[in-house]
Amino acid sequence: MMAGPYADNYEHLRDELRRLDARIRLRTLTWPLLNEAAPQSQLERTVFISPDEVTWLLDRGPEPGPDSPAAAAARGILDELGETIGGRTAASRDAGVDLALPRLAELFGLSDVELQAIVVCLAPELRSKYDRLYAYLQDDITRKRPSVDLVLDLLCGTEDRRWTAQRIFGETAALQHWGLLQEVADPNSPSGSSGLARFLRLDPRICRFALGDQRIDGRLARVARLRRPPPTEPAADPAAAVAVEGLRLDPDPSADCRQVLYLQGPEGVGKAEQALRLSAAAGLALLILDAEALPALPPDQAQDLLVAACRESALQRSALYLERADALLGAPGRAVLKSLGRLAAERGGPIILGGEVPWRANGIFDPAHFGTAAVPVPGAAERAALWRRQLDGKAPAAADWAEDLACRFVLTPARIRQAAAAAEEQSRRLSAASGPSLEEFAAACRHQSSQQLGDLAVKVDPRHGWEDLVLPDSRTAQLREICAQVHQHYRVYEAWGFGRELSRGKGLSVLFAGPPGTGKTLAAEVLAREAGLGLFEVDLSGVVSKYIGETEKNLARIFDEARTGNAILFFDEADALFGKRTEVRDAHDRYANIETSFLLQKLDEHEGIVLLASNLRSNLDEAFTRRLRYVVDFPFPDAALRRRIWESHLPAEAPVADDVDCGALAGEYAIAGGSIKNIVLNAAFLAAADGGIITARHIRLGTRREFEKLGKLWTEQPAPTEVAP
Repeated sequence: MMAGPYADNYEHLRDELRRLDARIRLRTLTWPLLNEAAPQSQLERTVFISPDEVTWLLDRGPEPGPDSPAAAAARGILDELGETIGGRTAASRDAGVDLALPRLAELFGLSDVELQAIVVCLAPELRSKYDRLYAYLQDDITRKRPSVDLVLDLLCGTEDRRWTAQRIFGETAALQHWGLLQEVADPNSPSGSSGLARFLRLDPRICRFALGDQRIDGRLARVARLRRPPPTEPAADPAAAVAVEGLRLDPDPSADCRQVLYLQGPEGVGKAEQALRLSAAAGLALLILDAEALPALPPDQAQDLLVAACRESALQRSALYLERADALLGAPGRAVLKSLGRLAAERGGPIILGGEVPWRANGIFDPAHFGTAAVPVPGAAERAALWRRQLDGKAPAAADWAEDLACRFVLTPARIRQAAAAAEEQSRRLSAASGPSLEEFAAACRHQSSQQLGDLAVKVDPRHGWEDLVLPDSRTAQLREICAQVHQHYRVYEAWGFGRELSRGKGLSVLFAGPPGTGKTLAAEVLAREAGLGLFEVDLSGVVSKYIGETEKNLARIFDEARTGNAILFFDEADALFGKRTEVRDAHDRYANIETSFLLQKLDEHEGIVLLASNLRSNLDEAFTRRLRYVVDFPFPDAALRRRIWESHLPAEAPVADDVDCGALAGEYAIAGGSIKNIVLNAAFLAAADGGIITARHIRLGTRREFEKLGKLWTEQPAPTEVAP
């Protein structure tokens, strides 16, 4: 017998089968079979029990069988094989030869009897001769699979050992708990009266593992994937390892319980990449399981899938990563989460969870082995570095573009890569020889932004530019300063280091104050267009709720989505939300003040752009006003500004009669720009139905309708005649 290490896993399996053959031979020698004592046919025995058979069953002792020289020789061979296999297995471990069966024992804490039970069930999958041998040993040609009784007969030499070993087939024992062995119902064979008659089979995945097959369990193929670290260390990612610095995974699968880590961050921020880096540092691969698919399954099926995933992570030497694990925090996932907590309390490798919301299921995991880490969106410097990598060699002004895109769009690493790829694909479709332009990259970024404010806000398509905005020069200068802050955000906060001095208050909050119709909404569109960002007008009716706590939830969702969606938030009639806090006289006052305080907190934390419009600046809370970066007053337009507004609202291609005098209209009607827009539009429709030319008469009639709508007194005499439709 060789004493050195095994050459490979297959050589070890051959020795294990030799040892099984020796056990079978010993079984036939030391335990006379019923066929020798009662040689009637098997067909007769199924319907008739003879007196000889009863005598044989009663006379045999707990440890029957002759102690013949053949039996002694068989025991000697079995002992020698055991010593040889044990010695060569130890030598193989020292030599770094990976043997599947010893590794199974290590991973799942199997005893020698449990491991040999696996060998008994593995043998028929490797050689068909064991079907007939097992049928012979069980005295029934139909009983080709090994039963619990046969496994105990082969592995246990005494009755005491048999009784002790029966526990390995319990539901909570490793063989059953991890699904290494499965019970098989065979309707063509007698079932017996106890658990000893249960048939066993080796799980197909464990059979493939014993033969060196590394493909993952077929049950996991649709919901899981395996990622292994690259053979060489990739180029350093400037956005990587920020959140996981100082964290380590314990790769020891024999620990009393599993290490559990929750990585929290927005979608696309790179939580899976962080998990892969942590796993690689621990010498592990990463098995990624879609946790979102589990709550939709029946509880038993979901639990079996979770057990299979934990088992597969052990077989693959990997950590288990549950992406979108926050799907388990709701009521549908509660049963799955409890199962995960029970699995985490057992021995095994680390479990990493990834989600977007903070972890709320306290008490599910042992606090000593559970930790959380935030994976934030990369800062402007990291985003600029990512953009430089994507733009390298593709744009002559890559460095300038990288800083511009990084400042304007708060994108995750995954979305930056997708935006760059989308812009290049668009450029190829257009056959642009110079490659994508900066605006094409910006458009791809806007498309990548989530912008999922849903029913809480309305997306506004900003079409107006500076030429459409009619304001005093000082107010226009203020708006241009605000645009400059948007464009120079990176330089001031990152390159010049001002961001390190501020823990909050890095956002840009602006109040537009003035009477209705003076251009506040138009100014918001101009700023959004100039910044190249999406503009969302918040629907206050959907935000403010009569239910306690709902308003705060809606506001939190708005600010979170605005940050990840690279959107400018526009609150019209902001005094409805940012009004002065009042003296608390009842519960309604108390909760109204809480809502205002919460909104002030979110405004401080938000790093994006928030625009607010109010007709009554005096109604705003003073604490809110202090937090504003800019307050732009929109005055009621004087005659000169009103003339410019009248002229700007009459397109050059519109048919306008000579009697329409914008200067005279500006002097005659003291109205704001919003009303002028309505008057001109109404006059255009009246003219379209009455000859096709806009005249002063149409303008006067449109003005009258606007005055009536606003409740203003119309004093012109004589009143203009109706225009036939």
